[in-house]
Amino acid sequence: MQYTEAIDWLYSQLPIFQKQGKAAYHPGLDNIKLLLSELNNPEREFKTIHVAGTNGKGSVSHMLSAVLQTAGYKTGLYTSPHLKNFEERVKIDGKEIAKEQVVDFTRKMMVSDVKPSFFEMTVAMAFEYFAKEQVDIAIIETGMGGRLDSTNVIQPLLSIITNISLDHQQYLGDTLEKIAHEKAGIIKSNTPVVIGETQLETSTVFIQKAKLEKAEIWFADKEKLPSIESDLIGSYQTYNLKTALCSLERLIKLGFHITDEHIENGLQNVQQLTAFKGRYQQLGLNPKIIADTGHNEAALAYLIPQLLSEDFNQLHIVFGMANDKDIHSILMLLPKSAHYYFCKPNVPRGMSAQELERKAAKVGLQGETFESVNLALQEAKNKASNNDLIFVGGSTFVVAEIIE
Repeated sequence: MQYTEAIDWLYSQLPIFQKQGKAAYHPGLDNIKLLLSELNNPEREFKTIHVAGTNGKGSVSHMLSAVLQTAGYKTGLYTSPHLKNFEERVKIDGKEIAKEQVVDFTRKMMVSDVKPSFFEMTVAMAFEYFAKEQVDIAIIETGMGGRLDSTNVIQPLLSIITNISLDHQQYLGDTLEKIAHEKAGIIKSNTPVVIGETQLETSTVFIQKAKLEKAEIWFADKEKLPSIESDLIGSYQTYNLKTALCSLERLIKLGFHITDEHIENGLQNVQQLTAFKGRYQQLGLNPKIIADTGHNEAALAYLIPQLLSEDFNQLHIVFGMANDKDIHSILMLLPKSAHYYFCKPNVPRGMSAQELERKAAKVGLQGETFESVNLALQEAKNKASNNDLIFVGGSTFVVAEIIE
């Protein structure tokens, strides 16, 4: 089997939420437990940190990985979704899983009696790879949920929940409290948990769950933490940085040898050490081009003010969305003074550029429609002067199509 054949099989035979949405969503742990049992339970062979939350879990996971790598620990990192290549989901010390490993695992799964979802398959692949490579520690990011998420079969040293906002309500619940209950499902017995942000609607949920599990709980935004900068420059990274620092304090208490120098060097080199992309990432100058994968109301609420604080003459926004988001609330946050280039990300879940343009016009946003993200970006570049600013976002899928 060739690599391309393995990837084609993964995408064609297994339901993938990233592309299909609800049809691929399989909540529950029975299937992943069967699959891992067939593989001799590799998830029990290494130490883990479990990270959940609505926004920021990818950033926190990569920050922790960078610091642990700097401290000399062989560090596994499982995240989703990927931007460009499938292998981005599974890394050790910032290096992606080899294509040969993907092929070998896929071949094995093709004859399995278990019929996993795409996400279950990738989780199992990561766990087997980390066990085989004997990592010292692995940082495991949940998918959208927590309690019924396929990653929630691990017994971590530390649980982390970054924050809660309205996203994926059709799966997780239509209130912050309901979503928090789902995310709180990763809190384990006698296992410390760090909460990134203190929120009125959710704090009690986490405190009660931690009490039930006899788990020590910390709220990172209430802790006195050192002032350390990171190379992840989005204004929203302030909360993620505090969450990472509070989590590192807990790891030190658990016996990890992590010095101040490790922390500073790791956090200042997250992108280089972990190959992290798409978070307020600058892609060009003259005109300045910035891309960000933020795709829900809470993420855009932080992102837009930072964009508007940039120095520019005219703002050009290349924008596309998935069709299962709270589109109206997001469009209401966008600046009316910008010129828009509406486009459809190349996935089945993508909203058509024409429909997005119609919805945007109703709230006073004016622009043009394009058949692809790259055509939209090219037109923005053609129209922008050197002193203008181009922003590309609205969806992870949009950014994935233009990022190197």
